[in-house]
Amino acid sequence: MVQVDVVWAYAFGAGFAACAARQLDKQEKPFTNKWYTFTLLFLSILFAPSGIYLLWQFVQWETMQVATTFTDLPAWLVCGFAVTNITQGILGFYITWLFIRRKNYYAAHANWMWAWILFWFILVCGWDTTGYQRFLYDASVHDGVLWEPGRHMGLAFFWKSNVWWTLVGMAVFFAPMLIYAVINFIPEGARQDPTIPADRLPGPIPLLAASFGAQWVACLGLAIVAALMVMGLRDLTGSILLGYLIGVPLFIVLAQFLLFRRGMPMQKLAKILYIKEPGEA
Repeated sequence: MVQVDVVWAYAFGAGFAACAARQLDKQEKPFTNKWYTFTLLFLSILFAPSGIYLLWQFVQWETMQVATTFTDLPAWLVCGFAVTNITQGILGFYITWLFIRRKNYYAAHANWMWAWILFWFILVCGWDTTGYQRFLYDASVHDGVLWEPGRHMGLAFFWKSNVWWTLVGMAVFFAPMLIYAVINFIPEGARQDPTIPADRLPGPIPLLAASFGAQWVACLGLAIVAALMVMGLRDLTGSILLGYLIGVPLFIVLAQFLLFRRGMPMQKLAKILYIKEPGEA
């Protein structure tokens, strides 16, 4: 979706960099290495084209039901969408590299975790608390009837929607590079670190469980909690704006204090992936 893909691109770029933390720690420049090339290939060959395809094929859904026809889309918006699907991934890679160069491997992983939370939050809540309704509606299977507040397909979206099966088809091409980065980059870096004994090297199953579990379970769950907080405050105050202005900062503070501080659950989850930081026993 146009509104979330720039965040998702950032999350992918940050995630690839975090997987190669030990290798990038030795790189004085962020963009002259094979891990950046790998990231750029993913963004430019797979991710950006997939967004343009969805925008062309399902213009209502890809714009979160804002646009109704192609004539609603100015050329600069389409061009900007294609460009930012790459540049935001580069930005995510670069910010993560900065954390890595400061020997803060946990921050490198927390960077992509927060990006995934924001990605899910936009899908679940959107800008007017109807994000999930907009996501779960495919006009192409409803004779072109446009979305309106309160209208959605519910769980039927995941087996009746043309959009959903298109996404599944795209995932077939996305998954190999995502899986490869986790089960190849992380062990490769760990094997090069003499302070990590062989018995501490994680296997591919724990790595994939931690990585995809964080993205698709933990971060989604936290986004839902954030959305419920916003919606609850909306109902309490009678204002959508106040729901966001109070709910989002409150969620960030609580999540950081209860979940993201060192020693808390999200840090322990991330540690499965980075194993240990420089100087740590």
